[in-house]
Amino acid sequence: MGEDGSVTSAPQRPDGQTPTPRLIATDLDGTLLRDDKSVSLRTVAALAAAEEAGIEVFFVTGRPARWMDVVSDHVHGHGLAICANGAAVVDLHAGREFVQVRALPRATALTVVDTLRAAAPGTSFAVEMTTGINYEPLYPPFFQDPGAHVATAEQLLKEAAGDSADTEEAAAPVLKLLAHHSELAPDEFLALARKVAGGYASITRSSPTALLEISELGVSKASTLALCCAERGISPDEVVAFGDMPNDVEMLRWAGTSYAMGNAHPDVIAAASGRTVANNEDGVAIVIEQILADRTAAQSRQRQQEPEKL
Repeated sequence: MGEDGSVTSAPQRPDGQTPTPRLIATDLDGTLLRDDKSVSLRTVAALAAAEEAGIEVFFVTGRPARWMDVVSDHVHGHGLAICANGAAVVDLHAGREFVQVRALPRATALTVVDTLRAAAPGTSFAVEMTTGINYEPLYPPFFQDPGAHVATAEQLLKEAAGDSADTEEAAAPVLKLLAHHSELAPDEFLALARKVAGGYASITRSSPTALLEISELGVSKASTLALCCAERGISPDEVVAFGDMPNDVEMLRWAGTSYAMGNAHPDVIAAASGRTVANNEDGVAIVIEQILADRTAAQSRQRQQEPEKL
């Protein structure tokens, strides 16, 4: 989602030719998805064309696995997606099964809770686990989850399985801690949290509100994408990435070619090597179409230069 109108879209194709990548990594909300959370027909066609051309597509999102139905039909081949800002790799072809989890230790999460409560009184928390989300009474339930437990963060993070009514949940890996403040500005809250708690965990944000997403130190979209690419023998130079919010910054810096959306946060624009139009204008699809058109033109030129066989 855009940053309160502070960044306007630039309705033109990105300048220059983008090299043919081996992998496309794209954020979802505010990037691939339109504001109504739909995937446009043009984008669906572009994703399919990329896969048909042999280019792998990875969805790399802050969303939990349970919110991936919107794109489950559009991931081809490998079926994998990176969720929770890099804390989980899930197989969308196998019912959102967790393939890899990079958990936030509960002791670390408790330290962050204590630190942020002291530095920013009024902060409320939610805990995202592999089993679902639970939150404190004052935490805004942005998306209602009927299965959520409501308690203090300290109680939600308690590891003593024998003292819990739900032993499976008490032992479930924590994917990320969410921290919300009703009065601080989003970037002000992010800067404060990184200053006082950045030594304990990775802290970022993707919401237009003062909602922080906190992962294990070193866990990000970029670091998990790098692991997935290394398994495939794909270098950063062979990756094109798209994003719009601060949780995309590391990924855009890591990728050899990267695009900020027309609706992107200023930090994202500064981090990316290029810029496309806004999510509601199919900015990702436009770049993919140009990549494939450039690839076709290059193949045509190569054929013309080859000596005619007798």
